[in-house]
Amino acid sequence: MTGPWELVIIGLVVVLLFGAKKLPELARSMGKASSEFKKGIREGADEPTGTSEPASHPESPSEKEA
Repeated sequence: MTGPWELVIIGLVVVLLFGAKKLPELARSMGKASSEFKKGIREGADEPTGTSEPASHPESPSEKEA
């Protein structure tokens, strides 16, 4: 479990790597990506799957011999 000092150090490293001006833009783009991902999951759950029967798989060579 991470303590408060580990989080502070991680935050400082992120600020050093990306710069203070770049962080709001980075956070905004991550928020947009997260909302698009959730939207895609909702749309995928709303679509019908087609048939209720399981897809048939071709027989493997060992099943044909038996």
